[in-house]
Amino acid sequence: MVTIIDAEGLLLGRMASIVAQRALAGEEIALVNVEKAIVSGSKAQVLANYTTKRERGSREGGPFFPRRPDHIVKRTIRGMLPYKRERGIAAFKRIKTYVGVPMEFVGMETETLDAAHVDRLGNTRYVTIGAISNNLGAKY
Repeated sequence: MVTIIDAEGLLLGRMASIVAQRALAGEEIALVNVEKAIVSGSKAQVLANYTTKRERGSREGGPFFPRRPDHIVKRTIRGMLPYKRERGIAAFKRIKTYVGVPMEFVGMETETLDAAHVDRLGNTRYVTIGAISNNLGAKY
């Protein structure tokens, strides 16, 4: 049984840590609407940080940072897992991320994470993952 989580309006870091913990516990998770997840902070600062991450390294040697919103979210979750160890690899395989809602999940019940919702944010400064992705040059 797959747990479907709607990422719309959820803070990226909090959502990623909760999803990583649940995946390590053996739960299969599908994240939908990941382009609507948010990163807190001023737009200029957040975009500059992600641009720096993207441009770091070399074309031959890496590190490679993704452009697409679903890949950015999955990479963030990977950072919260022991992804080089066997249990981390297994947990990472149990997580799927999607832009929008795929046909197989239409009409199914989705869950939202109250601990990661934007309402907990004290200010109104944030950027969506979709905007970050567009800034990095993604065509999704």
